[in-house]
Amino acid sequence: MEFGVLGPVVAWDRQQVDLKGPRHRAVLARLIVARGRVVPANVLVDDLWVDPPEGALSALRTFVAALRRAIEPDRAPRAPARVLVTEGPGYALRTEAVDAWRFEETVQAGTPTLSELQDALGLWRGPAYAEFSDEPWALGERTRLTELRLRAVERIGETRLGLGLAAEAVPDLDAHVAEHPWREDAWRLLALALYRSERQGDALAVLRRAREMLVGQLGVDPGPALARLEHDILNQATHLTPPGNALAAAGSVWAEAAAAYDRAVGGTRARIESTVGLLRDLAVTGGGGLEAARRHRLAAVRAAEELGDPEVTARIIGAYDVPAIWTRSDDEAQAAAIVAAAERVLPTQDHPSIRARLLATIAVESRSSRDARPREAAREAEQLARGLDDPALLAFTLNGVFMQTCYRPGLAPERDAIGAELVTLSRRHNLFTYEVLGHLIRLQSACARADHTAADDHAAAADALAVRHELPLVEVFTRWYAALRADTPDSYRAAATLLPTAGMPGLTDGLLPLALATHAIRHNQPIPSADYGPHAPWVYAAKAPGADRAGGALVPPPGLLLEVHWALTAHAARQVGDDELLAAARQVLEPAAGEHAAGSGLLTLGPVADYLN
Repeated sequence: MEFGVLGPVVAWDRQQVDLKGPRHRAVLARLIVARGRVVPANVLVDDLWVDPPEGALSALRTFVAALRRAIEPDRAPRAPARVLVTEGPGYALRTEAVDAWRFEETVQAGTPTLSELQDALGLWRGPAYAEFSDEPWALGERTRLTELRLRAVERIGETRLGLGLAAEAVPDLDAHVAEHPWREDAWRLLALALYRSERQGDALAVLRRAREMLVGQLGVDPGPALARLEHDILNQATHLTPPGNALAAAGSVWAEAAAAYDRAVGGTRARIESTVGLLRDLAVTGGGGLEAARRHRLAAVRAAEELGDPEVTARIIGAYDVPAIWTRSDDEAQAAAIVAAAERVLPTQDHPSIRARLLATIAVESRSSRDARPREAAREAEQLARGLDDPALLAFTLNGVFMQTCYRPGLAPERDAIGAELVTLSRRHNLFTYEVLGHLIRLQSACARADHTAADDHAAAADALAVRHELPLVEVFTRWYAALRADTPDSYRAAATLLPTAGMPGLTDGLLPLALATHAIRHNQPIPSADYGPHAPWVYAAKAPGADRAGGALVPPPGLLLEVHWALTAHAARQVGDDELLAAARQVLEPAAGEHAAGSGLLTLGPVADYLN
């Protein structure tokens, strides 16, 4: 049941109710205008009569009683009214069932669908509060609703254009500007709809009509939006071309789903958990998406902790299972905060899948850590996951194991086995992001073996998956692998053009200078002066002051560049005749004697054996 004010008479349930006269309907309309606020009885009397007669208050009570009988016909004789209630000195309407309010809510929503807008416009059966067009109390509401109605027509046109339905938008917009010629946005939309319907001449004619009307009747020049559109149409600007049908349809589905979710889901817990799902998807859309996901992820974890529900917090932390390929953190402070939150909530969780996700998160986010704890967490997470029938969880825990399998040189074969299992598992269960991860891990391991035929195959497989599933960041790694294969400074410089928008500072900081330095060393050229960023201590290993040393040697952090950093240390020690430092580097590198210092898949220092002599 719904009150109706968008038509010739005030109605209840879209039917004109016999309320014995216009003043009954005036009382109802006046209360609807108040939008749930109490209207004092004396105000109602003054609004109903220019010169209130004696007994007006008594008459008002009679009108209210008649309204209550019409609105709640099944209410028991002495039961309190639930819709038209008495409060303090007056009356109020306690309902949300008013067509005008429903219309307004739809039109002012962020992303209403085309069908929602059309349904909202269909609520109008005539001018709002038409019975009371001369009443001062109705004037403001009539004006406001009329403006919203005009905007609804324009939003329908706008939505049709967004859906690629330009031709369908033309008739309604044409009628709209004929009735309301002062609305510049309506003229703009009509001209754009005509242009997108391949009617460029008609579009320009519409813009001329708009100018003539605005100047001739209102004495004002068209605004900048109309002038800019005319210029763009004359020049056939590419941005005026409608999106492809598939893209438009996808945009429509997204908008409709987002709007429906926003209306249906109000709980804080559900919203936070859904946010993490969005962030997980956002992280693989490109550098900007990755940065945004990283920025909002910690906020989501903190919001979950504020709820005081450990299980929700644990799910929020563990849900961000974005595949990670690089072993240096993009934001060490944030990673440490995530790990700390996971460690805080871990003792409260007994369910094996939740524990496995928390432990995998600790392993992944503790990349480059020298502590034993992350490796222990990775092993425990994998053990738990292997006891569960959850392929996605197993893939996530294997990612954690991979991150913790770079703590000493010579572990490329172990990482290759992890990559092989990820590829097989992901193919079987359609986990395409983890399949990409598996191929990139195997590419890196093949580079450590100098098996470039295998590496080429894995690069091609990763690229094919990236194209199919729109994963643009994969190209960063495959292009850098191609640069390694080409082995020229220019190839590295070309690959480096992808770094500024990659959103991965843990990867990109100092990477190009390091690649050029390794190329120079292998070709017996001087190391160029540059900002080596986090790699500087090992490029200049023999003279780095105050560095973390063990047995006289700098100790690089675990990671895919571990062999490179130790080989750089050996090279620097040999250059300056530091036998103690050289001996320490050789001892650490010995397990990788049969490999190349190329396990990153991005750059190479050649055979590790060259640095053991």
